[in-house]
Amino acid sequence: MERWSGRVALVTGASSGIGAELATQLVKSGLQVVGIARRVENIEKLAQNLQNEPGNLHPVKADITCEEEVKAAFAWVQSNLGGVDILVNCAGADSINTLIDGPLESWKLIFDVNVLARSNVTKEALASMKEKGVDDGLIIHINGILGHSIPDINFLSIYMYSAAEHAVTVLTEGLRRELLKINSKIRISSVSPGLVKTDFFSKAGNSDELTDLMYQTNPYLETKDVVDAIVYILGTPPHVQ
Repeated sequence: MERWSGRVALVTGASSGIGAELATQLVKSGLQVVGIARRVENIEKLAQNLQNEPGNLHPVKADITCEEEVKAAFAWVQSNLGGVDILVNCAGADSINTLIDGPLESWKLIFDVNVLARSNVTKEALASMKEKGVDDGLIIHINGILGHSIPDINFLSIYMYSAAEHAVTVLTEGLRRELLKINSKIRISSVSPGLVKTDFFSKAGNSDELTDLMYQTNPYLETKDVVDAIVYILGTPPHVQ
């Protein structure tokens, strides 16, 4: 991790869960971290708690589904920090739905956040790296096991969310091939955890009872477990994909 000290990492979804845990760890490792989320007040509180660490956390408010706000966020990074070296896409969303009844609004939210917004943020990060002259950059998608298989959870419909996560698997491999085609040394990786103890289910609109049932009946990871995997990826040498 020493080679990343002082460099710029942009973390989406940094207001809670995996994103907040990752932002904390990167600041402690000496990076300049830009935390992006709608609930920017959470990132501001986190930044205050990290003031004595080697790095810095820069809170930026943005809805990643809004193209103008994403462009404004990257413009701020360019003006204040010179561009990005690392992007970690932690932001994700689910919403109560079924394939039989919808609603369409839930399906749109799932794909807007997990697929389209993620792709747009990644595109902007690559443009920033190119402008900055970065050829050893790293992009990491937080995916999930639902992006590779469909577990049988009879009390929760996860199929539309799983479809979006499968799309992330394709986007990861597709970008790897596109970067290879242009002989770029920028790397793309993904981490696919199972169930993680965060506020993800409650934010999706699930009841406290259902959320409790999920964690009571299934083994789960803590956010630090996922962040440890991300830090491992960041610590690999440039020739390791």
